[in-house]
Amino acid sequence: MNFFEEPVSYQKTALSDLQGAWLLLREEVVNKIGFSNSDKLLFHIDEAMSWECVRDLNQMNWLILLIGNIAKQSQAPKIIIDCIDQVRYHFQEVLDSIKEGKI
Repeated sequence: MNFFEEPVSYQKTALSDLQGAWLLLREEVVNKIGFSNSDKLLFHIDEAMSWECVRDLNQMNWLILLIGNIAKQSQAPKIIIDCIDQVRYHFQEVLDSIKEGKI
């Protein structure tokens, strides 16, 4: 019987950068929890990080817009707005990588 071995190296892709950006955003919202609509942001961030959204980037794009709007209307801390901008940036990198056939 053969056993799969854990890889010794991993290839970094735009998707891994996007995942990292989502994790940082989620962490900042948790750290700053208590501002207006922080619970809504957390809910939508978790939804955007779900397998369903990873498989349907159109849904993720819509959620990025929604999360950004909620954060701005709620006057979320600047660090959270900056993290949302990073998610947007890395999301666009994923779309570009797909177009170029890198993913």
